[in-house]
Amino acid sequence: MTVDADSPQSNNDGKGTALEVLLIYLRLGVTCFGGPIAHIGYFRDEFVTRRRWLDEAAYADLVALCQFLPGPASSQVGFSVGLMRAGYLGGLAAWTGFTLPSALAMVLFAYGAGHIEGPLGGGLIHGLKLVAVAIVAQAVLGMARTLCPDRERASIAAVAALIVLLSSASLAQIGVILLGGLAGLWLCRGVPPAAAVHLALPVSRTAGLAALICFFVLLVGLLSLQGRSALDGINLLAAFYRSGALVFGGGHVVLPLLRDGFVAPGWVSDDAFLAGYGAAQALPGPLFTFAVYLGAVVKLSPNGIAGAALGLIGIFLPGILILIGTLPFWDGLRVRPNAQAAMRGINAAVVGILGAALYDPVWTSSVRTPADVAVALVCFVLLMAWRAPPLVVVVVGALGGIALALGSS
Repeated sequence: MTVDADSPQSNNDGKGTALEVLLIYLRLGVTCFGGPIAHIGYFRDEFVTRRRWLDEAAYADLVALCQFLPGPASSQVGFSVGLMRAGYLGGLAAWTGFTLPSALAMVLFAYGAGHIEGPLGGGLIHGLKLVAVAIVAQAVLGMARTLCPDRERASIAAVAALIVLLSSASLAQIGVILLGGLAGLWLCRGVPPAAAVHLALPVSRTAGLAALICFFVLLVGLLSLQGRSALDGINLLAAFYRSGALVFGGGHVVLPLLRDGFVAPGWVSDDAFLAGYGAAQALPGPLFTFAVYLGAVVKLSPNGIAGAALGLIGIFLPGILILIGTLPFWDGLRVRPNAQAAMRGINAAVVGILGAALYDPVWTSSVRTPADVAVALVCFVLLMAWRAPPLVVVVVGALGGIALALGSS
């Protein structure tokens, strides 16, 4: 792991408990609104700035890796931090705490108890989206200061942002990360070698290989059975697993795959699919919990609670398996000088990706009037100047959104 000389050292001694991790992530699971990019900002504020479980460069490396791998990037980052803190149980606790609140809410919505209507509901959601603007802006500014301190890396970040903003391809982020690594090899080799910090990642190479084998065996096996098995449960699991294994970028990118897997064969109506999609966007936590809703309302059996559990496992399992399979090999590779140079470029590219996301979709989908700018600015100042806890900022943003809705009604 590379760190700049002025980066804070990791305070992760690997002696945390799974219960500690679970309680922290449960709080994050009910306050992290705004989608995967905003989640990365919330995690950075919690674990880099406040608790100092890891330093800025270590966190950026995790973000870059998880953006590169298929699966839900923010959930993979959260799992990695829990894994570093308290081992496999810590990783499981992180995933459970961050995922459970939105998963339960999606089950309730599937049974008709999660619909939000009227100006109050709309104002609440709008206010939470404005909070996401402040969270992402804070993350971009903080990471840029540390990871783009020279003109070479600042240029890589700017080019990365331009490519992402001007491209409509779903794989643009992957291409930008690869180009960032190549640019780092070319432009960042002259940077003085940084001290290598080994992260406490309790994953052996044997366990990593086992996870990779399991990932590919399940992928090939389930895809070969999809549509051919007489068991509806196998067909459902295959559709969920395929969506989780083949999506790059996470978040909204998974939705076309899920629509192809569930609406096209007639398992879920288009109206029901879109209703669930809207609810998922309004909730905190990972958007991948949309699969919980689909599992509950699908016309095949199992559905209901059993189908929701199947969707939860099927959509998240491939991303966790490939992450565990990659971590032990990545940790050994990234301490080499060439890998350090490439990682500098990749980290700068990640800053560019976050900067592009700050504009689209975070800003463009949230800020429509000068009053919206005012609410987002108040939240940003609370975060940056007053170091207010994210929960306080969420409450302020939500109240601001409600006030704007009532004032315009």
